[in-house]
Parts: sequence; structure tokens; C-alpha cells
Amino acid sequence: MFEFLESKGGYEVGGSTYDALVSACISLRSIRGVKRVFGYMISNGFELDQYMRNRVLLMHVKCGMMIDARQLFGEMPERNPVSWNTIIGGLVDCGEFVEAFGLFLDMWEEICDGESRVFATMIRAAAGLGDISAGRELHSCCVKMGVAADIFVSCALIDMYSKCGSIEDAHCVFDEMPKKTTVGWNTIIAGYALHGYSDEALSMYYDMRDSGVPMDHFTFSMIIRICARLASLEHAKQAHAGLVRHGFGLDIVANTSLVDFYSKWGRIEDAHHVFDQMPNKNVISWNALIAGYGNHGQGVEAVEMFEKMLEERMVPNHVTFLAVLSACSRSGLSERGWEIFESMSRDYKVKPRAMHYACMIELLGQEGNLDEAFALIRAAPFKPTANMWAALLTACRINENLELGKIAAEELYGMEPQKLSNYVVLLNIYNSCGKLKEAAAVVQTLRRKGLRMLPACSSIEIKKQVHIFHSGDERHAQTREIYVKVDDLMVKIRRRGYIGDEKHLLPDVDEHERISAYHSEKLAIAYGLISTSDGTPLQIVQGHRICADCHSAIKLIAKVTEREIVVRDGSRFHHFKNGGCSCGNYW
Repeated sequence: MFEFLESKGGYEVGGSTYDALVSACISLRSIRGVKRVFGYMISNGFELDQYMRNRVLLMHVKCGMMIDARQLFGEMPERNPVSWNTIIGGLVDCGEFVEAFGLFLDMWEEICDGESRVFATMIRAAAGLGDISAGRELHSCCVKMGVAADIFVSCALIDMYSKCGSIEDAHCVFDEMPKKTTVGWNTIIAGYALHGYSDEALSMYYDMRDSGVPMDHFTFSMIIRICARLASLEHAKQAHAGLVRHGFGLDIVANTSLVDFYSKWGRIEDAHHVFDQMPNKNVISWNALIAGYGNHGQGVEAVEMFEKMLEERMVPNHVTFLAVLSACSRSGLSERGWEIFESMSRDYKVKPRAMHYACMIELLGQEGNLDEAFALIRAAPFKPTANMWAALLTACRINENLELGKIAAEELYGMEPQKLSNYVVLLNIYNSCGKLKEAAAVVQTLRRKGLRMLPACSSIEIKKQVHIFHSGDERHAQTREIYVKVDDLMVKIRRRGYIGDEKHLLPDVDEHERISAYHSEKLAIAYGLISTSDGTPLQIVQGHRICADCHSAIKLIAKVTEREIVVRDGSRFHHFKNGGCSCGNYW
């Protein structure tokens, strides 16, 4: 219709028509549309009143045309609070926090008044700057102006205090809210989660549920991510049920969070089921499932999902390629991995990054082609990064290549001098090659740098309660039964050919643990076996990379107990079943 007006000309257009055109431009976020509509206004001599000036200003702000918006604002013969709110809000939205504060002070001098919305906006600016002092001053102004109880101001204050590191002040503001809304609850829960207080965040979620305040898709998406951090499958299942029960079962953001959660915590079948039920999927949804299959050592399935994604005309991004290349490297899909790597820039105009190169280095290392892996690092079109050298160092550990391992380790020492695992991987290479003098030198280096290996710990969730074990732990209430079970398991697996391996240290744990038969993962598995019925799968979580001895032992434990045991270590998932592991003994 507007194109008809433009082409014919001579028609008198009223304010209501221009108002509708402004709304259309805002909805479409069309810069070209803004220029055409505003140009038509000027060329036809339309006189803008205060309302239409504010609308035109808003149109420019919403379409990201802040230079033009600043000029329009400066030329306005008269400004009201709406004018100020619009331009200040635009500056905050595009990250120009300092300029927003400058205009806020100008506004204060000109009209010496402020609505709750402009205070909420400026509190967002303080959060963006991480300036808690400015935030406190704005809070004081809100109290003096009588707008501190406004819902928008309260939520902005909670968010600001959380992001500036004062969760206590955030909670005080939350407690003083006369009416706690969904947004208010979400904001304080997000604040706790931001600071790593996952248990407190989960507790606040249950308080929110008990209060009767309606939950939205953001609530459930956030809680699912918190459950992922807590490694709590049971709580996540409850959140999943709540998601469906509250009518958000088809929400793309929440369901993508579920796919990601189930993938990360050993339930790849559940992840795929959620994915299949989604009516709409975006690239993030596809990435989550592809990465999930890769992490579980199911590279063939990951590649199949990648190919299906392409068939559905979904455009892959650099995260997609990282997920599928990682899957190929972990499953030894060399030929397909190289085809995908080479197609990145050729077919999809995605420039390979360091992490993509690290995947290919790992793939070459898995095949024992260490010279080619080293050549790929040197041929990279950018300076090799720490993760590229770390991939080569891991390959050297697996293949017991001492000389190349030393080169990779020295590069890593320069980039990450305080990262413990780099030293310990080299230490393991020396131990495996019988270079005890060189191994002792690495230990001395660790002591000189003040780097201490931490006690390993593993956890298992039984009936919604997480049980944590350290190696040689005797603090559990059922310690006697656990140790009896470990001893019984060791007898059984020795009959199947198990021989203890004490050549390798764990990558980041205390040295004395290598001589212990009671590593944390063995204790956790033993507790899981005595606490669950026959046939129940066990899932263990640990922050360190599983040692070679436990890896060998758990393969046989899974066989003799006829259980599936999933271990999520610091490197990847290990699915132990029928005497084998999904990692193919490369981790």
C-alpha cells in the first residue's frame, strides 16, 4: 500500500496512517523502510506533533539507527519523559552505557523528574558497567522518588546487584517486593545461579513453585541448566514434567535446554526423544544433539544427524562443525571427518578455527599419525593455540611418543604455566617410557611452582541425593559395605584377567592415589551396586580424567555385574557395557 502511495504521489496522508507505517517498520526492523517512510513524511510536508516525533524517534531506535536517532533527539523542539526514555533506552540496549548516563544527567537538569521506566533503564546501564556504586545511587534516588517498589525497578535492581557481585543486596530487594512476580522470581534465581549457588537457586525454584506464582519457559530453561550444573537427573526430570504440565512442552528454548541436559548427563536416548517431539528446531537444537552423540562416543549417529540437518536446509555454523568434527575424532571416523573439515570453507563459508583444528589433530593422533598432526599445527593459518598443543600432547601420551610430547608440553608451559594437567600428562609419558629421572624432574617443577595435585572425587546420585567419594574415603555411613563390595569386585575381575596398572597418574590428582585400590570411582560404583536393584544403570560424575587402571577395571566390572555404567569424567562420557567402552580406549 505504501509503495502505491510512493509511486502515485499527491495523496494526503494523515497521522494515523503514518503511525501504522511506523509500527510496521518497527515490527520488520527495516532500516530501508525507516528511511522511505521518514523521507515521505518530510517530502510531503507532514508536520510532526510531539507524539509523532516520539514515534519517529522510537522507530529509529528500534531499528538500530542510533546516529540518526541522536540527531533527531537533538533537533526536537520539545522533549518529554517519553523522548528521554526512548533515546536513553536505545543507548543502553546498544551498550553505550556511559553516554546513557550523560543523557540521564542532562534529563535530570532539564526536567528534574523521572519515571520508573527511566530509572529501571539506568539501573540496567549500571549493571552493564558493573558499577555497583552508581547502582546504589540510583537505588537511593528510586527510594526518594517513591518508585523503588515498582516491579520494573525492583527486577532491574535485583539483576544489577547480582551482576555486580552482591547477591545479598539482590535478595534484600527481592524480599522487599510487595508483589513477587514471575520475572522477579526468575531474576533472583538467575542471580544465585550466576554466582554458582546452584543449590540455593534450586531451593528458590521450589519456593517459587510453592508460592503459586506462574512459571514461564524461562523458569524451566534456567532450572534445567542449574540441574545440569548439579548433575541432578531426578530434579531435571521433575523440571521436565513441570515444563509439560505448565504448557511449555513445545517451547524451543526450554526443549533445547532439555536436549543439552540429557546429552550431558548420559541420557542420549532421552535427549533424542525430546528432540524428536519438538515441532520447531533451530541450529542450537541440532548442535546440542549432535554434540551429545559425539560426547557419548556415537560418532556415526552424530554424522547422521548432521547430514539430516543439512537435508532439512538448516545452515550449520562454527559450533555445528565443532560438534560433528569432535564426534568424528572421538569415534575414529577419519575419512568423513576430513570431508566435513574441508567442506567448511568450501561449501559453507565457515572459516575453521583453532578448536576445529584441535579436533583434526586428535583424529590424526587416534590413528597414530603424530607427524601429520604436528605438521597440521605448523600449517595452521594462525598462531597455534593451547588446545591444539594439548590435543597433540594427549596423542603423544596415548602413543607414548616422548620426543614430540616434550615439544608439545614446552609450548603449553609457555602458554599455560599454571595449568597442572599439562605437566602431569608429560609425567605420565615419562613414566610409561620408563624415564624415571625425567619424571622426577617434572615432579620437582610442580613443587617449585607450588602446583599441588588435588584429591580426586567422584559422585553418584541415589534417590535424589548426591553421594561424593574421595579415593580411600572412609567417611560414608556405609563404608564397610562399600569396601567389602570393592574387594569382592576386584576378586571377580581378576578372574577375568584384570591386572592393576599403576604406571599412570590421574591428570590432576594427588600422587599417592596411584597405589590405592580404592579410587573414588570404584567406591562410587560399589555404593551404586549395593544401593540399586540388579540391572539398574549407574552414572558416575567426576572432575578428573579417569585413570587407565580404573578404565580397565570398570570395563570388567560392567561385564561381571551385567550393568551399564556411565562415567562422565573431565574429558568425555564413557559408556561401559559388556566389557567394552564407548571411547575405544582413546581419552
